[in-house]
Amino acid sequence: MLTVHHLNQSRSHRVIWALEELALPYEIVHYQREKNMLAPESLKKVHPLGKSPVIEDNGLILAESGAILEYLQETYDAESRLKPLDPAHKVQYRFWLHYAEGSLMPLLLMKLVFSSLGKPPVPFGIRTLGKALGQGVQKAYLNPQLETHARFIDSHLAKNSWFAGEALSMADIQMSFPLFALLARGGIANLPHIQAWKQKVESSPGWQRTLQQGGPLTIPGEE
Repeated sequence: MLTVHHLNQSRSHRVIWALEELALPYEIVHYQREKNMLAPESLKKVHPLGKSPVIEDNGLILAESGAILEYLQETYDAESRLKPLDPAHKVQYRFWLHYAEGSLMPLLLMKLVFSSLGKPPVPFGIRTLGKALGQGVQKAYLNPQLETHARFIDSHLAKNSWFAGEALSMADIQMSFPLFALLARGGIANLPHIQAWKQKVESSPGWQRTLQQGGPLTIPGEE
């Protein structure tokens, strides 16, 4: 049986969702973040990086969301339910699988870090300076970048029901965490097609089962 090492406030909901869509049996080992929001040391006993998600399958230990999703699709999705067959849609599938963590998540992580410079655990004496620095970086660089990415994604979803064609795929599952984070803390208005996609995700039986198994999805820094 597959094992998912699942950390709260992390990207491992995506793996649970993929397993639910594939109707695979699995078990979850739950971990809670420390007060400093880092993963507990116990995760390093599973994988040297001490991060989540991690899966175990027949002796294989695999980290990284995109690698896990591709492994699950290639190993257990013989009918290609979660990967498109159309060549053009396959190109989109590959793009969004890599874009989620390669382009969008770094910006969102930077947004989280720079928006926190005026808050604990930053020392009290430099919080004013930290806040000013954080706001300056966000205004000059991060916010315009996130705006560009958000409009790009919204434009794609205006022409496509899902990220890689007309059916849910691993590309949508991979994009779920960064898009939920973008809507939660991106501060960008008027993204109707991303909002419509999110509503489809939230109303899908597979996602609802994911929340039952993995608990509520909470985004670090969610406002």
